[in-house]
Amino acid sequence: MSVLQYPNRLSCGSRFLDLSHPHVMGILNVTPDSFSDGGRFNRRDAALRHAEAMVRAGATLIDVGGESTRPGARAVAPLEELERVAPVVEAIAAELDVVISVDTSTPAVIREAARLGAGLINDVRSLQREGALDAAADTGLPVCLMHMRGEPTTMQVDPQYADLLGEVHDFLARRIEACRTAGIGRERLVLDPGFGFAKTLAHNLSLFKRLDVLRDLGCPLLVGVSRKSMVGQALGREVNERLYGSLALAALAVATGANILRVHDVAETVDVVRMIAAVQSAE
Repeated sequence: MSVLQYPNRLSCGSRFLDLSHPHVMGILNVTPDSFSDGGRFNRRDAALRHAEAMVRAGATLIDVGGESTRPGARAVAPLEELERVAPVVEAIAAELDVVISVDTSTPAVIREAARLGAGLINDVRSLQREGALDAAADTGLPVCLMHMRGEPTTMQVDPQYADLLGEVHDFLARRIEACRTAGIGRERLVLDPGFGFAKTLAHNLSLFKRLDVLRDLGCPLLVGVSRKSMVGQALGREVNERLYGSLALAALAVATGANILRVHDVAETVDVVRMIAAVQSAE
């Protein structure tokens, strides 16, 4: 089967990403209930300082999220999400030279974040909320589509697959086609396999081992496994003890060809990426 080739340049509003090398995306949760750092950065000034620190550490994208999508997380009203996200996007856009990604499924947030300077829409629901496809298309921004079944409140209730790899692949292929129909070309798409979303530990490990099955979809890959339960379950570690496991997965993801690593621990992950690049560029 032939593999489609994506462009080396991803246009992100007023900025772009050079996809000839991997990028580190720093996570900025402006929520009170995210699984790892809920409540730490849900004020504008604290969020901006944390974004500054991540950029200094080497992040080329900052992913701002106003709705926790951890298993069992409660839904957030659109206005509440917008009030969390908008001031932070506006502040980062004014102060920092970085691509701002917005982790949202909400059409109003998609539109306003784009207006305020966001450069990427990162949607765990793959633009399946009513109006999200049109909102994303209208912004002209790239979109990250993620595989998930159900909603965060129910996604981890006995997830089962007859063909895990095939079902993830086919879901993303269908969302690529839905985007194309809505006017969002493949050159504007990034794919996320959705580790930890409607998947058991066995599912996560198998999917990670076979990331290459998504290559024929012809889009860059984003991998987000930082501090997730798959690390905790595999190693028997609590959330604050998952750094080394997360870095091991980051290295494996880069070796498999991941383009963007979505992480909490930016400086450490940047070192992993740089060390791999040093070896790969040696004579």
